[in-house]
Amino acid sequence: MSDFEIRPSERLQRLPPYLFARINALKHKKRQQGIDIIDLGMGNPSDPTPEPIVKKLCEAVMDPRNHRYSVSRGLFNLRRDVARKYKAKYGVTLDPEHEIVACIGSKEGISHMCLAMLGPGDTAVVGDPAFPIHVYGVAMAGANVISVPLGNDEAFLERIAYVCGHLYPRPKLIILNYPHNPTAMTVDAPFFEQVVALARRFGVAIIHDFAYGETCFDSYKAPSFLSAHGAKEVGCEFTTMSKPYNMAGWRIGFCAGNATMVNALATIKGYYDYGVFQPVQIASIIAMRECDADVKRQARVYQSRRDVVLEGCKRLGWEAEKCRASMFVWARVADEHLAGKGTIDLCMRLMDEAEVALAPGRAFGENGEGYVRIALVENEQRLRQAFRQMARVLQPSRAAAEPKREKRRPGDDAKTRSRVNGKTAVRNAEVPPEQRPLRRSDEGEVVDEVRDRGPAEEDSDATASASPTAGRTQDADGGEMMD
Repeated sequence: MSDFEIRPSERLQRLPPYLFARINALKHKKRQQGIDIIDLGMGNPSDPTPEPIVKKLCEAVMDPRNHRYSVSRGLFNLRRDVARKYKAKYGVTLDPEHEIVACIGSKEGISHMCLAMLGPGDTAVVGDPAFPIHVYGVAMAGANVISVPLGNDEAFLERIAYVCGHLYPRPKLIILNYPHNPTAMTVDAPFFEQVVALARRFGVAIIHDFAYGETCFDSYKAPSFLSAHGAKEVGCEFTTMSKPYNMAGWRIGFCAGNATMVNALATIKGYYDYGVFQPVQIASIIAMRECDADVKRQARVYQSRRDVVLEGCKRLGWEAEKCRASMFVWARVADEHLAGKGTIDLCMRLMDEAEVALAPGRAFGENGEGYVRIALVENEQRLRQAFRQMARVLQPSRAAAEPKREKRRPGDDAKTRSRVNGKTAVRNAEVPPEQRPLRRSDEGEVVDEVRDRGPAEEDSDATASASPTAGRTQDADGGEMMD
């Protein structure tokens, strides 16, 4: 037996425990068994990208000039349209040459910004709970994370100020995120004025994750950090095409703001990548020019789903605020449903017995314990079905008292069945497109019908499930629950 051993870097040892792994492994196992899991755990948009964007992509792909390497900063015309959008929507003036850079999604941009700004001995302040990359990005840069209980008020900023005033050396970064993931917490414009003042007082830079800035409800308009006076002097902001335009798989986002920070990110990216596939950039220009109505329409879809989820939570006895933005509902689980255990155990039980996937609050930080994050990614029918299935597990006596429903296959409502090649298929009948459940393969493809997987797919999945790191690998590639 060889004594040779390959040792990964110490950087990997610095990463916090991966708390989604157990849930992802069970979900994968269930799907291997042909069980339909209603997945409300990952914020992965299931609605289609607007047609003008797809058409422009197809057109651009046919031009062989677009098959070459692009530039890591992003096409100038793309950055110019980002600047125009900021000006029109938020009243912010940006120099597309020096104050904007395109990213392979905001997640990549934030992690590489941490690498550009932080190193061993440096510290970043992050609210708790937090979107995982806000913590992992700092850790992978070799820096330290100071977590403070999350808030959206003066008390939250006072907690950050206390850390900045009593820690030596002082923190180098503060990472903020409003509308917040996972809690859907929001702020109003004066909050960012105080953030700028705090940054100036302690000489600390700001990163603001604005991924859900255009997914707003009930006439609320999320303010951009950059719209605060002096914000460009102290920090930057990340936006994405993923949520507002349903372009999650396209992988394109932007960093805008402080020229020094933007240039630092562009320098790192110049060493790591050649930028986003050029047809995707060209299609993104069309998105910003022609698809404002689609963005507003999508926000209304999420608002309707939010209301369905809030009603479902109320029936379960879970407390959830009527969020003003984001694509999640953050719900406080009833104590009797936790039964003295944590939310990871609860989510494992719901996956196993109710066939519904939720994101446990504990996976987002210690202060997330007791909560679950519910993604608004399924249509209203599927959301209601998810809550019926959870109620049968969590409230068996109440479920027993209700009239029994005919057991249906996923998405059977308002559909018809037919036989294809001797197998049962489910096809859309008279159902509006936005109400149709999207069927997806394990590879993420949308399929038109429920079907049995062939031997080749089963072998492939069996190989993946045999790996003890399958859950982690999926997530590292932007997979399960790490939206």
